[in-house]
Amino acid sequence: MKKTNRGNLPALIFLFVLLLLWQLGAMKVGAAYILPTPIQILQRLWELRVPLFTVHLPATMLVTGVGLLISLVLGLGLAVAMDWSPLLQKCLYPVVVASQTIPTTAIAPLFVLWFGYGIWSKVLVTVLITFFPITITVYDGLRGAKTEMAELLMTYGATKRDIFLKIKVPCALPYFFSAIKMAVPMSVIGAAIGEWLGAQSGLGYFSRRMMTQLDGAGVFAPIVLLSAVAMLAVAVVGLIERKAVKWRGES
Repeated sequence: MKKTNRGNLPALIFLFVLLLLWQLGAMKVGAAYILPTPIQILQRLWELRVPLFTVHLPATMLVTGVGLLISLVLGLGLAVAMDWSPLLQKCLYPVVVASQTIPTTAIAPLFVLWFGYGIWSKVLVTVLITFFPITITVYDGLRGAKTEMAELLMTYGATKRDIFLKIKVPCALPYFFSAIKMAVPMSVIGAAIGEWLGAQSGLGYFSRRMMTQLDGAGVFAPIVLLSAVAMLAVAVVGLIERKAVKWRGES
């Protein structure tokens, strides 16, 4: 535990220095509607805690959770399909890459037109952003399985399914958790973008509403809350990873 605390000390010191510079810079600017200080943001976050925590945070978390779940199913399915069949890999891989060339801010308003201001327009934005890293990272993990081990199992009569479950899945597991740690913050960003461009609730919507009122601290308050939730979620995934992938780092 002491070693862990010492390892986090440089990051905490660096974060404190950044916040101190931000505080001093914002005080020098003296325009809270443009650049509020960290203290002003925390004060505003406390003042707005009731609508943020009871209405807008649950709305954003619902979009994030549903979008991330769909991205997991879609990403894992595409990765397994491309690994299973070279023909599918040649067909699907260019489409997966091409999907990431679509400007999210340009297509998100179209989702609102097609699906309205409900949850699904925001979910689609989240899926569009998050399924790509899951697909590509897990696919690379499946392809990274050692050929010699697969050939050895085949000499003992193992089927393609046995090789997939006993070699490829354990090999891809660390890649899977890395993909999740990338996808979680991206899903939060996707939900916020969707809410910013068209919604009736959510932290992204609330931040945009505060901007129309020239409330700089109110704009940053939901952003800080989003960042805290994303970091907490990534930390939880890291804990699960350490329990599930105990062999990582071993020779």
